[in-house]
Amino acid sequence: MPEVTSANIGTTRPGPVRSSQSLAGGILLVALAALALWLTRDLDQGTLNAMGPAMLPRWLAIGVGLSGLALLAFAFIKEGDALERWGLRGPVFVIGAIVAFALTIRPFSFGGGLATPGLGLLFAGPLAIILGGYATPEARLRDLVLLALSLTPFCMVLFGDLLNLPIPVFPQALTSLFPSDWSQKAVLRATAGIMAAAAIILFLTTRNRRPAPVDVADHSGRI
Repeated sequence: MPEVTSANIGTTRPGPVRSSQSLAGGILLVALAALALWLTRDLDQGTLNAMGPAMLPRWLAIGVGLSGLALLAFAFIKEGDALERWGLRGPVFVIGAIVAFALTIRPFSFGGGLATPGLGLLFAGPLAIILGGYATPEARLRDLVLLALSLTPFCMVLFGDLLNLPIPVFPQALTSLFPSDWSQKAVLRATAGIMAAAAIILFLTTRNRRPAPVDVADHSGRI
């Protein structure tokens, strides 16, 4: 006789829904795609030869929405897992990372003379990656820093250099550190190269260190 667990309890429930986990995931993805399309409704999409700021997020949202619709269809035609209990740690850190990125990528005014400085992708990217990484209790700072130093320069070159998207890359105050005759793209490439080199040095100098044991026990109080 097969073992009855929390993961397969939902497969024996009567009704049209055969996988409540797929149903919840599909609804979430469709809602996320709809929000992204609404937020980018006033941005210029441009063309494949001259991409506008809405090109990538809009088509990414369409892809996410189609994936959500596929999940919704599978929820009614294919047996799957029931919706499991979840903790607050993941959503808190992921949403916190998104908010931190939004508040630091460009200057943001709270009113009354209070505003955040625009730090660009150079600082906003690693900040969001490290914060988002702590959504899991298995996160280690070294691994997150390595990921941030690797992924951020890739995004800088991809969006700022190859796609020519108007994304702030670094604070204007730092441009004075480079020769005045350098173009913005030259500064971008140099900064990306420095971050990539830092990632390689960090990896080589710490690869033999034994990682500390990770406490994966659930202390968050699931709901």
